[in-house]
Amino acid sequence: MTPRGRAGRKEVSTMAKPMYVRFEMPKELVDKMYQSIELAKESGKVRKGTNEVTKLVERGEAAFVVMAEDVQPEEILAHMPLLCEEKGVPYGYVPSKQELGVAVGLGKATASVAIMEAGKAKPLLDDLAAKVRALKK
Repeated sequence: MTPRGRAGRKEVSTMAKPMYVRFEMPKELVDKMYQSIELAKESGKVRKGTNEVTKLVERGEAAFVVMAEDVQPEEILAHMPLLCEEKGVPYGYVPSKQELGVAVGLGKATASVAIMEAGKAKPLLDDLAAKVRALKK
């Protein structure tokens, strides 16, 4: 028999990251990302759902894309980082699809969100985009 140890505790840091996660997001950037989504939701334009986000990125209408790291199956978001890089759209990750859904004003989880117009979140998003760009290098 093997001891279960740490049962019931969710440890995201020890789990392998999904294939579509290309870089590690520091906690302060994740918090800023949630904050910018909430601001953009109130004063700008935000779209949610992977199908909708994919269309916006392909058309060049997305200003920033946020993806959840806990999406199952991973293939749902496998194409997104590559598409964003191809179209020059900055993107980042948050740990929870449930929290992402709440931040965008849904009652349920969402795998990805696109900010189309930042509104009052513009300075925050510009700062985020610069820091994410530095993380990828």
